[in-house]
Amino acid sequence: MSHQKLKIKKLLIKSLKIAIGSVAAILIASWLGLEFATSAGIITLLSVVSTKWDTLKLSAERILSFFAVILIAFATYPFIDNDWIAYGIFIFATVLLSGLLGIESTISTNAVVGTHFLMTHDHSIAFIYNEFLLVLIGTSLAVILNLMNGNGSQKKKLLYDMRYVEENLRMILDELADYLRNDEKEKNVWQDIEALEKHLDYSLECAQEYQGNTFASHPGYYIQYMEMRSRQCSILYNLHSEINKIRELPVQAEIVADYMSYMRNYILEHNVPDMQEQELKRIINAMRQEPLPATREDFENMAILHHILMDLEEFLVYKRHFIESLSEKQRRIYWNS
Repeated sequence: MSHQKLKIKKLLIKSLKIAIGSVAAILIASWLGLEFATSAGIITLLSVVSTKWDTLKLSAERILSFFAVILIAFATYPFIDNDWIAYGIFIFATVLLSGLLGIESTISTNAVVGTHFLMTHDHSIAFIYNEFLLVLIGTSLAVILNLMNGNGSQKKKLLYDMRYVEENLRMILDELADYLRNDEKEKNVWQDIEALEKHLDYSLECAQEYQGNTFASHPGYYIQYMEMRSRQCSILYNLHSEINKIRELPVQAEIVADYMSYMRNYILEHNVPDMQEQELKRIINAMRQEPLPATREDFENMAILHHILMDLEEFLVYKRHFIESLSEKQRRIYWNS
C-alpha cells in the first residue's frame, strides 16, 4: 500500500473515531442531564490526537487545568459588570497561564468552559460539577478511542519498512559499484536515492507514531534504526556525487567496487560491522602503500577514490554508533531474540 493511501486510511480512521466519540460523549452527557451536553462532544473532538500518549497527556492537562480555570472565572466574572470585558479578561488570563505552564493545547477546552460561565452567571458547586463532568466525559472518550489504535499492524508495517530499506540500500550500493566498474546499466541512482530518502522520512514518522501508541519503555529502537538508515542514505548521496567527479576511473576503482559489492551483503539489521571495518582498513592501508600517481589528473582521481573510502567508513560508523546506543533492554528484546 502506498504512503498516500496509508495516510488517507489513517485520516479516515481518525475521522470515524472523532465522529463516534463526539456523538457518544453528547449522548452520555444528555443521559446524565448535564447542561451544555453538546460541549462534551466538542471536547472529545478537541482531545483526539494522533497517539495514545499524546491523548493521555492532553486529557490529563485539560482536567488539571480545569481547576485553574475555575479560579480565574471566580476572580473575574463576579467582580466585573460588563460580560464582554469580563470574558476578555478571563481569556487573557487563561491564555497567559497556559503559555507560562506550557499547556497551550488546553486553551480551546477552557474557553468553552468560560463561555458557559459567561452565559449562565452560575458559580454554584452544582454548575462547577456539571462543567467538570463535561470535561471528564469528553476527555475520557478521547482516551478510550485512542486506546484502540492497532499497535500490531503498526509494528508489522515498521518491520516491513526495515526490510524494504535494507534491500534498497543494497540495490543502490550495487548501482554505485557498477558506476565504478564503468557499467551503469541505464539506472538512475539519483532517483533511487531520493525515493529511498522520502520512504525513510515517512518510516521515521511511522516509528514516532508507534512509539506514541505503545506503553512499552523501549520502542525508540525503531526511531533510532530509521535515523541511522537516513544518515547512511545521505552518505550514499554524497558518495554518488564524489563518483561523478572522477574524470577517468583509476585501476583501483575496481577494488573499491568489489568492496562495495562485498559490503552490500551485510546491510542487515543485526549485523555488527567488525569484519567490514577491518577489510576497509586493509584496503585503505594497501592503497596508501602504492606509488603516487604520475599526473595531476590521476592524483585528483585517486584523491576522490580515497574520499569515497572515507564515506564508506562513515557509512559503517553510523551502524556502529546505532549498536552502541542501544540499551541493554533493547539489545535483549531486538537482538537476542
